[in-house]
Amino acid sequence: MLIRQAEVQGKAGIDVRLVDGLIVEMGAGLACRADEVVLDAQGGALLPGLHDHHLHLYSLAAARASIPCGPPRVHTPDQLRAALHAGAMDDRQRWLRGVGYHETVAGEIDRDWLDANGPARPLRIQHRSGRLWLLNSLALEALASGEGDDPLERVAGRATGRLYDADDWLRQRLPRQRPSLQGVSRLLASYGVTAVTDTTPQNSAATWHDFAAAQARGDLRQALMVMGDGSLDTASDQPGLLRGAQKFHLHEHELPDFEALCADIERSHRAGRGAAFHCVTRTDLVFALAALQASGGHPGDRIEHASVAPPELLPALRAQGVTVVTQPHFIQERGDAYRLEVAAEDQPWLYRLRGLLEAGIPLAGGSDAPFGEPSPWAAMQAAVSRRTQGGAVMGVAEALTPEQALALFTTPLEAPGALPTRIAVGAAADLCLLDRPWAAARADLAALQVRQTWRAGQTLWVC
Repeated sequence: MLIRQAEVQGKAGIDVRLVDGLIVEMGAGLACRADEVVLDAQGGALLPGLHDHHLHLYSLAAARASIPCGPPRVHTPDQLRAALHAGAMDDRQRWLRGVGYHETVAGEIDRDWLDANGPARPLRIQHRSGRLWLLNSLALEALASGEGDDPLERVAGRATGRLYDADDWLRQRLPRQRPSLQGVSRLLASYGVTAVTDTTPQNSAATWHDFAAAQARGDLRQALMVMGDGSLDTASDQPGLLRGAQKFHLHEHELPDFEALCADIERSHRAGRGAAFHCVTRTDLVFALAALQASGGHPGDRIEHASVAPPELLPALRAQGVTVVTQPHFIQERGDAYRLEVAAEDQPWLYRLRGLLEAGIPLAGGSDAPFGEPSPWAAMQAAVSRRTQGGAVMGVAEALTPEQALALFTTPLEAPGALPTRIAVGAAADLCLLDRPWAAARADLAALQVRQTWRAGQTLWVC
């Protein structure tokens, strides 16, 4: 293929030739070869394919078939009622599944609220945090839960319908079928995403094989790095499928045994894997850094989110050599709630960007989809504006330039936070073509469109 008249790294009028999955020639006015497919880029910026360094593929696929129950689509009790009843009109499945609930919608709801306001179908709604499921009475009956040996919250012996940190328990009692990743892969390709890291802590050797099968079927066309549990220690990299760090999901009110955690980190390090920590509070971050310091470092060690990163912890982050993978769009999506719920002394240090870069800490970006919107372009714009949905600006000193925001999503899959990939002769033809030059795109990153996406020279998406 010959891509004509593209803007490449700020230079207009560049032709780019792709052969056998590689960029083999670049320059102005390249001669067209016989039978060569030619695409006129019309001056649009040709960029490296984007990398989403933190998401959850199967959860995203399930969420796309679920009922939105919280911001940015649902904000009031009436809107939630309407969404639930509209979702019940789909008769293809008995169970109803909602996602993204937050207390700002209707408060601390439970089975009684769902029974009174929702449809007469077994219903489960996932909280935005991913830690809580809300179940109505029909769902509790369908799960055949007794009054004793289960993780359901109870008040005066009666189940409230609130289920915390018990995904495995719930999963074992529901019909088991992996959702197809075909739609998710196409959605990501439409944003120019050619590689992703799935950071789900429960990913296992079985999940690894499921991902490999999805790639073999062509359902998942992006390259993939898989984080997960200790069973992945024995997995072996293969083309387009890489073994990632062991993922530890910290909760400050229920932190793991320190010595056992250090032993797990050391075991993963010996297996050639890094350790990655879900850290959304100061306490989480302090605990993770202490465990990493006690266990010794590894180039693949990561802090996911670093939601609160006060200045006094930056030297330890840098000294430990960890990469931070953050979600700048949470300021846009959740910032108004943060302003009400997060302690005032922590608000300046929420989802930091510029401060981390200036401290010499490697930084990369991810969507955390489905817990955040999957568009990397919306995340980049949020990194530039630091503006909430309500129009408030949070942490303006943490704002990035559009170029710095783009770099969050163009660092290598296997080395997030390193130097961004570049378009060059001999490089893999993992590319995305924008509908406008970069000077126009950078003015509003969330508004641009991707015209075409390639991975190894093969088209993943065309507008």
